[in-house]
Amino acid sequence: MKKCILFIVVICIGITSFFYLYTKQGHPYMYADIKSLSDIQRIFPQSASAIAREVDKVIAHAREEIAAFLAIEDKERTFENTAQKLDAIYGMSNLAILCGLISILEMVSPDEAIRNAAHEAIIKLQDFMVGELSNNVEIFKAFKAYVEQKSHEEQLTDKQRYFLTETLDSFKRAGLDLPAEQLEEVKAIKKELAALVLDFDTTIAADQPQLIIAPADLAGLPQDLIDSFEKDEQGNCKVTVNPPTMMKVSQNCSVAETRKRMSRAYNNRAYPKNDALLKEIIAKRDVLAKKLGKSSYAELDLADQMVKTPEQAYTFLNDLLAKVKAKVEQEFAILTSDLPESVTLQDGKMFPWDGAYVANEYKKKHLQIDEQKIAEYFPMDKTVKGLLSIYEKFFSLRFEQKEISGLWHKDVNVLEVYSTLDDSFLGYLLLDLFPRPFKYTHACHSTLIPSVYGTNGEIKPALSIVIANFPRAVGDKPALLERDHVSTFFHEFGHALHALLGRTQLSTQSGTSVKTDFVELPSQMLEEWLEEKEILAMVSSHYKTGEPLPDELIKKIIALKQFDAGSFVQTQAYYALISLNIHAPGADKDVYEIMKKLYTTLRPHMIFDPENHFYASFGHLTGYGAKYYGYLWSKVFALDLFAQIKKAGLLNPAIGEKYVAEVIGQGGSVDPNDLLQNFLGRKPNQEAFLTDLGLK
Repeated sequence: MKKCILFIVVICIGITSFFYLYTKQGHPYMYADIKSLSDIQRIFPQSASAIAREVDKVIAHAREEIAAFLAIEDKERTFENTAQKLDAIYGMSNLAILCGLISILEMVSPDEAIRNAAHEAIIKLQDFMVGELSNNVEIFKAFKAYVEQKSHEEQLTDKQRYFLTETLDSFKRAGLDLPAEQLEEVKAIKKELAALVLDFDTTIAADQPQLIIAPADLAGLPQDLIDSFEKDEQGNCKVTVNPPTMMKVSQNCSVAETRKRMSRAYNNRAYPKNDALLKEIIAKRDVLAKKLGKSSYAELDLADQMVKTPEQAYTFLNDLLAKVKAKVEQEFAILTSDLPESVTLQDGKMFPWDGAYVANEYKKKHLQIDEQKIAEYFPMDKTVKGLLSIYEKFFSLRFEQKEISGLWHKDVNVLEVYSTLDDSFLGYLLLDLFPRPFKYTHACHSTLIPSVYGTNGEIKPALSIVIANFPRAVGDKPALLERDHVSTFFHEFGHALHALLGRTQLSTQSGTSVKTDFVELPSQMLEEWLEEKEILAMVSSHYKTGEPLPDELIKKIIALKQFDAGSFVQTQAYYALISLNIHAPGADKDVYEIMKKLYTTLRPHMIFDPENHFYASFGHLTGYGAKYYGYLWSKVFALDLFAQIKKAGLLNPAIGEKYVAEVIGQGGSVDPNDLLQNFLGRKPNQEAFLTDLGLK
């Protein structure tokens, strides 16, 4: 998917305490305590042997910390030594932070030995945390004893009591109140699932096929891009099948057979291995749900979300599908009224590899919008500076780009982030934005060190990373971002800001540690800035002339927003229903047949390609589980918030300050329903979303 937030599905993320690590000189320091760029370099293991060594250290110390936690007598338990300590164990320790760092190395390191060592280390950490931490019934009993016997004796804040309720509920959902024998079965299944999910994700990252294509068969692509491809002895292009290239070919190549080849290669990555892995994951998730007293994994997965139940998620999606049905019909009729020469319909339906090309050609011919020409106004360096200036104004921030070395690749940059309200230092943001072999192939954000206050109320610097795969510079032409790339950067950077600005007292409530069907809201809301004239003029600068997008072209871009909005909703609902249906009751699922049935039902104008196995590389099926509906769910709320912010001014720091204080600055310390109602002054609704689609 073009927009995603990474949920590294290893139980290690967010499980921590203040454990000590020792340098070669024997001096203790904490992973969470970063104060300089050299600290960032230091906390990332530099070799395969270092990874193994540090994993053993943090596990050993974690066992000591758990033993100390359990040694406290129930009558002596307080919020500080029990709830706060458990939050520290789950949110700020070397154990969890190291696990996050290692997970990133597996995703981005060009060193095969490091990637392999990281993979093995994650499995080891998962086994430890499933067996001795997240499913430790003694920890549950100790926490439960404090909540039920002692917590009422203390003057606690609403946020502290929310933490107690949420944590106790999560323990129960995990089955820690089950009889010992059943709990051991649950632990075993969770360990197996963690290993399977890791294999699924690793297979996607490793499978980057290459097509041999004659230059003439790439007609429609920019010549400098064709020239940049490595050539074989016959002069044919070696085209790596990754998201940026897939987008270029599907939208611009005038040769139908090339679009077809690229589509099939892209949608069969990680197949057939991940087909078998996914079926095993689905089966084990179903067994797990049954053992935890739920009828399906979807029911288990959605129980703590805003939507609450699969039935409510289905109702939400089906309602939207009904509302956009007429618009989808209208859009298809418009697109097929003047088909490009290389496109033919079959029984009135379009081949899937032709959809993006038809839409792009229609925009060029009838709307005078050429996305490749528009990309000339978005040279990466200047565009990123423009985007950062918007964030600086709205959020009252200051970014300082710094040189950093000693990490996994020279492409990595770092930003220091400051608040201009009090000149406080908030943390660091790593940027790894270009594709390379064996790197994670989509765009994502991950929190590495949460944003928290120290014991004396001081700000502890946070650390996040944004990973993307944007086009590189070609020859004398700088890296040019298409509008979709600009939107993706805005989106993922929005997650990073949520992580940095969502500073809380408790680490497991920090930043993006919110309900999954709420987590996309801040980023999707920020994407809306890019549909506004003032903002587009600010972030655009032609790579030759330096001129911003002309007003006439900006008007066309804004008008284009509703061009295929119905198809967008339909496609997102299709993905969401796949994730819900494969996690419906029953262990034996034929994912291919589920996908095929949904496609032919929901996309009646498109021909189903029998050679499509895209689900094998659809990482959201493991990362989001049954919760993919959350993209549309949070989009509805995002538009509601954006409409209110727009009234106050998109560069108005006053509304920005209010938005931080009442929404993203709260992290997960307040129920998201309350956050929305507090900011809006009413319950959220779909009015702005439907207007945005052109249905109002």
